[in-house]
Amino acid sequence: MDINKLHEYGIEFKDRLCLRSFPLAVKLLKKEADIPKNTKRPKDDFGYRMSLCQGYAMSRRDGTPITMLKEDMWCFEPVIGYGLAEPPEQFLKGYNRFPEDVETLEAGSHYAEEFPRFQIGKYMGITSAPLFTVNFIPDLVIFYCDSIQLNSLLLGLEYRDGYGITCHLSSHAACVYTVVPLMQTGQCQVAVPCRGDHYQAMAGDDEVIFAAPKSKLVDILDGLRHCDKYGWRLPRNHYMACEPEQRESYMKIGRMAGMDI
Repeated sequence: MDINKLHEYGIEFKDRLCLRSFPLAVKLLKKEADIPKNTKRPKDDFGYRMSLCQGYAMSRRDGTPITMLKEDMWCFEPVIGYGLAEPPEQFLKGYNRFPEDVETLEAGSHYAEEFPRFQIGKYMGITSAPLFTVNFIPDLVIFYCDSIQLNSLLLGLEYRDGYGITCHLSSHAACVYTVVPLMQTGQCQVAVPCRGDHYQAMAGDDEVIFAAPKSKLVDILDGLRHCDKYGWRLPRNHYMACEPEQRESYMKIGRMAGMDI
């Protein structure tokens, strides 16, 4: 997989899915030498720190490549989730969620127990950039999409082997739930933009997040191309009809199931 091919994929994904923001290439950084050239550092280049979702928003909306290390971060959840620091006892005891979000401190501790985390020190930071202009090989690609675009991505994913996604959804830390389980399992993930992503990084009320490891990109595109041949390319007109036309394969299985169709 070379850079020019990634650029082609970025353009094709955006066009086929009618995305409103760029597919986001993301790289986990193990050492300073891994930082791609010509990326912006919030603290050094802008004079302030940012939440990671804000860095993602700058990359996916206006195309700015952003690198964020611990000193660039304003939100602690990716700092803990990405293993940039040890989780404080206050977090582990549940005070991240209690009393604002959950009924008991025990409930808050349950959230902390399930919170996805990398090994401490495995990574030192993260870089994001639009896939169609990226100058590095990413670990994963993140798509902010609506429900029909997510449906298309899932169609593309399922094309090769028929398997869907099993994922852990949470109201918090979308940047963590998108990236950490994917890197740990090598499987695609779906996440819901958290409150920080909505209120600080302007994620839309109709947006969800789909993330794919770089190894899955070609399979998903092959699936999208295949499904497009059968009329599933976006945009599509909506229609509602009684007994709407279905594919013959659907009708056949329905009749086998005893349906009068």
